[in-house]
Amino acid sequence: MQQFSLKSNPLLLCVSNGISHDAAWALLPAFRDAAAGSYNAEAHAVDFSNEPEKAVGEINGCLAAATNKHIDSILDPSSVNTLTSLVLSCAIHFRGRWEAPFAKAHMVVDKFHRLDGSTADVPFMCSVRSQYIAIRNGDKVLKLPYRSPAPAPRKGSSSESNVGDDPAPKYSMCIFLPDERDGLPGLVEKMSSGPGFWHYRLPTLQVPVGDFRLPKFKLSASGSVRQVLRNGMGINSVFVAGEADLADTAAKRDEDAAGTPLYVADVCHKAVLEVNEGGTVAIGATASYMLCGASAIMDQPVKVDFVADHPFVFFVIEEVSGAIIFVGRILDPSISG
Repeated sequence: MQQFSLKSNPLLLCVSNGISHDAAWALLPAFRDAAAGSYNAEAHAVDFSNEPEKAVGEINGCLAAATNKHIDSILDPSSVNTLTSLVLSCAIHFRGRWEAPFAKAHMVVDKFHRLDGSTADVPFMCSVRSQYIAIRNGDKVLKLPYRSPAPAPRKGSSSESNVGDDPAPKYSMCIFLPDERDGLPGLVEKMSSGPGFWHYRLPTLQVPVGDFRLPKFKLSASGSVRQVLRNGMGINSVFVAGEADLADTAAKRDEDAAGTPLYVADVCHKAVLEVNEGGTVAIGATASYMLCGASAIMDQPVKVDFVADHPFVFFVIEEVSGAIIFVGRILDPSISG
């Protein structure tokens, strides 16, 4: 688990990974060691066949602890059955303060234009400070940095000024705003057309702003992302019995069942995110369970307007590694669920 405490630093990031396997199955050593070494994932045995409620309760309890109870459950007993062999779970709790917080006194209520042409009155954060904004062909990109955590002291050193060689993580929220009020579908299509679209379009310079408005928003989402993975990302074979290649993960202890193939039955995800004047709170959890089965940058003007009064896409990223912590789209900030 990687964690920065809010008591001493302005940023908190907790990542918790777990493997829950049925007692009738044994994790193969290479998979178990790789999961522990690369993801710090703890493995434990449960009884999906005879005590599904207890097994699900243990999984949900681990996720609740990792997200400070912001997400108290992701699975229900109906999610597992006698064929369930493994459940892989992941929880992320992120909380960051803006490097330059917005003043509550500058908040205004204005219209947000939905894709269907209707509007909603929502609170907007405003600013007169220079911002990291880039103008692209058909959209604008805003980068809002979070205050960075203090670098960790080098191991074996008592001096606080003697820090490690690795650069401190640097987190930001990046907002991609289409020029047209109904331009979100086209922007999403552009973003999915090739890898690294977001990374190569981030602004690197601060520019003075004219009209700057960003809505406050809080969103939550939960449910299966199986169809998104299959239809949107082309991940298919892992969900098909007989096609999934998961033989290196676990094996049935019963020799008569040796060779029984595994496949992923579903992937469930739940996320909660809030953006306000001070910063961002984001919590996400994902669980996948496996079953056994038979078979051109444009010139910048002197001042840049950035008015996010229509649907946009956002990323929470770690800039040093390029890792995406959260990604989503805001269609209507007046709806918190």
